[in-house]
Amino acid sequence: MNPHLCEATRRGVILADGIAIGIPAAVFWPYFAGIALTIVALAWMARRELPEAKGMDKVVVLGRLFLAVPMAVFGADHYMFWRSMGPMVPSWIPWHPFWILFVGTALIAAAVSIVVRQYDRLAATLLGIMIFLFVVLIHVPNLIEAPGDRFLLAVALRDTSFSAGALAYAVSRAQPSSRRVLLRPVRYVMGTVWIVFGVEHFLHPQNVPVVPLERLLPPWIPGHLFLAMVTGTLLTVCGVAVIFDGKAQAAATWVGTYCVLVVLAVYLPMLIAKPDVEGLNYLADTMVFCGCALVLASALSNENRAGEVLFARAGAKQAIGLRQGGEP
Repeated sequence: MNPHLCEATRRGVILADGIAIGIPAAVFWPYFAGIALTIVALAWMARRELPEAKGMDKVVVLGRLFLAVPMAVFGADHYMFWRSMGPMVPSWIPWHPFWILFVGTALIAAAVSIVVRQYDRLAATLLGIMIFLFVVLIHVPNLIEAPGDRFLLAVALRDTSFSAGALAYAVSRAQPSSRRVLLRPVRYVMGTVWIVFGVEHFLHPQNVPVVPLERLLPPWIPGHLFLAMVTGTLLTVCGVAVIFDGKAQAAATWVGTYCVLVVLAVYLPMLIAKPDVEGLNYLADTMVFCGCALVLASALSNENRAGEVLFARAGAKQAIGLRQGGEP
């Protein structure tokens, strides 16, 4: 989520006429994109992936949904708020409206591709690269101008972790022999972000959980301090585990599962209480963060499974060689 979009939403900037049912188009289309792709994703996964998954793997399978669906929401945002997003594009880049609409189209295309698993490895790779370019071209210059702004740092780290999560999905679709090497930098990036965000929860428990942005928790949600301490502890401990490869798969699964619960128990009630675009984008941010963790867990699970298969094959070949060598 970006500050310009939030400000435009707070000021009631509507850039398209309301539709027939009376909902402004700038509100309707992001919701429609998210709900429609969620239905498609669940229907697609219900055919095979969800029935075959056991236990916690059923949550891990949803990582693809949590990663992709918010991208469609963000893509619709780019179409609805392209004028207010103009100042975000660096001044030295020409044709601001073109690039904003291009990014919106790319986000929606990547979301659909990942959900239906068509060219999804390519889509996830390009998505990760594009988000990382946002960090380099937008967030880093903002941090240089205001180095003490913790919210700018949170946004930069958030998008860095989103980039790493998209690349983790691409790696999970790569050849088993290359996954371990490719996943190492992804683990380092995501683990570092989790640790920083975990510490932020201890320092600023009044802000919304998981991704520590500007919004404060509403007073009607109980246990602010408890929620912040649990979130901070989990992110810090699991971040360390992911970096040092100590139960990295379990750590990523726990972070992803916990974030699912936070989405359902905190962000969804907040959105129902105030169903605006800003609230939708906060929920979508947390969904992507959750999806990145679950996608990493899935990639690490695939890596471990591939390692077991290779070990078994090597053992079988050795046994055959010994048997043949012992024949008269």
